[in-house]
Amino acid sequence: MDNSKRAMILGTGRAIPEKILTNADLEKIVDTNDAWIIERSGIRTRHIVEPGTALSTLAADAAKKALEDANLAATDVDLIILATVTGDMKFPATACFVQTLIGADNAAAFDISAACSGFIYGLQLADSLIRSGTHRHILLIGGEILTSMVDWEDRNTCVLFGDGAGAVVLGPSQQERGILATHIGADGKHSKLLYNPGCGSINPPTLENVRDKMHTMRMEGREVFRHAVVCMSKAMKKSLKLSGMALEELDLVIAHQANLRIIEALGKRLNLTDEQTYVNVDRYGNTSAASIPIALDEARRDGRIEAGNLIGMVTFGAGFTWGSGIIRL
Repeated sequence: MDNSKRAMILGTGRAIPEKILTNADLEKIVDTNDAWIIERSGIRTRHIVEPGTALSTLAADAAKKALEDANLAATDVDLIILATVTGDMKFPATACFVQTLIGADNAAAFDISAACSGFIYGLQLADSLIRSGTHRHILLIGGEILTSMVDWEDRNTCVLFGDGAGAVVLGPSQQERGILATHIGADGKHSKLLYNPGCGSINPPTLENVRDKMHTMRMEGREVFRHAVVCMSKAMKKSLKLSGMALEELDLVIAHQANLRIIEALGKRLNLTDEQTYVNVDRYGNTSAASIPIALDEARRDGRIEAGNLIGMVTFGAGFTWGSGIIRL
């Protein structure tokens, strides 16, 4: 293994549905209001797909933009990794549909499931494969249509989530730029604090299970909040230690955009400045595995970050799972 050949980000892209669901819109369908939602989550709007939209469509759109940004053809890609919990079908992998949609005929393709941590899990995997020399160009996508599993009568959860996809193209770099360190972890003891009980082998689809809304997500918000802040702060420190970098050296920290209160609490624990903290949860809501790659692409294209900047990324999701990474863009 050539450990000097770390992976670097060659291009980024995102796909956001055009339809916007505002807090005022939610007031019409569930017992909530704009002030209540903003106070508890910081979310003002979220983008949602039209009924019948496939995740593969969003993922392919983000992938094409990332490939264009990287100045590569789809046939240059030799692996597609899609992080999602809302794929088109149980099988085959949605990544296979993406392969066909973009024409990546030379790529292997598979999905990974680590909920909101999926993109960072995929980043560590892609980095390892490129370092090993088995793959050269990897397309890593985080994409979700979370509105497909939302209970629109549960005001504690339905106000939080949005749809979207973000993608990065990764390739080898022997320069100072690239992925300096990643860290992933999990603690399955807390899996029942945030989960989707239906549609699997335990509770397969039946008329009774659909009536009982087994296909929708369940969450203990306060407990998730508490664990998220602690785990993400530890994960960020772990990646910094592995990379040999200091927190003050980070130009920007992109945390999973789940909840503004979580991002603010994480910032206080890590003593981050406002300039180091990226926030777009107010406009997109929680897009799970898509949130970090969407934010990364947005920050690049808006000029918030540029080549050579040192970026920290950190996330937390159902499982519980968590992950972090340090990248020299």
